[in-house]
Amino acid sequence: MPPALAVSVDVVLLTLRAGRLCVLVIRRDDPPFGGCWALPGGFVDRDEDLDASALRQLAAETGVTTTGHLEQLRTYGGAHRDPRVRVVSVAYLALLPNLPQPQPQPGRDGPRARWWPVEDLDSTDGPTLAFDHPRIVGDGVERARAKLEYTPLAAAFCEEQFTLADLRRVYEAAWGVALDPPNFRRKVLSTPGFVVPLGQRTSPRGGGRPAELYRRGSAVALHPPLLRRSV
Repeated sequence: MPPALAVSVDVVLLTLRAGRLCVLVIRRDDPPFGGCWALPGGFVDRDEDLDASALRQLAAETGVTTTGHLEQLRTYGGAHRDPRVRVVSVAYLALLPNLPQPQPQPGRDGPRARWWPVEDLDSTDGPTLAFDHPRIVGDGVERARAKLEYTPLAAAFCEEQFTLADLRRVYEAAWGVALDPPNFRRKVLSTPGFVVPLGQRTSPRGGGRPAELYRRGSAVALHPPLLRRSV
């Protein structure tokens, strides 16, 4: 007889809210880890593709029915990561522009899903994450931070049309640093295929000079990269 084994998916969904990098988590009503917070996800149905399972469970548990950037993060298969049965989980990383608070069905103890600032996860007021989800969140955040250096992934956090200030705020929130606006602008505009000017301007929130609008370019990699230590 083959050993008992289950396959699950977990989704690290990141967005920017009020200038802070946030991850979407849900409150578990039932054991194991009842009352703790966890990533959206669950067991894969017998006839279900992994990608389809991730999207289905994300929608069912959080009300989020669309994803921008979605990629497999890695596989987690520790022998004791789930006390019920041996579970191998395929984790996904998803990135979206600023989203409203999710509106899934409430649980017994109130709202079941919420955005949590990544920088607050390790604080005394932060959530207790179930299973090995602290590790999965950490891996997802570090993947996103690293890919911002070498790919145009930052645009996945922006609306279809954005300003360079919008793009800069993505890097500042993800990296936790303040960037020099002129230096950032010079590096972005000198990187082939990163952004494309639309020939339109928009008035920034709070007033000020109208800012030029851009969209994501055709580049799949940044040459040269925007290294954290050099921007």
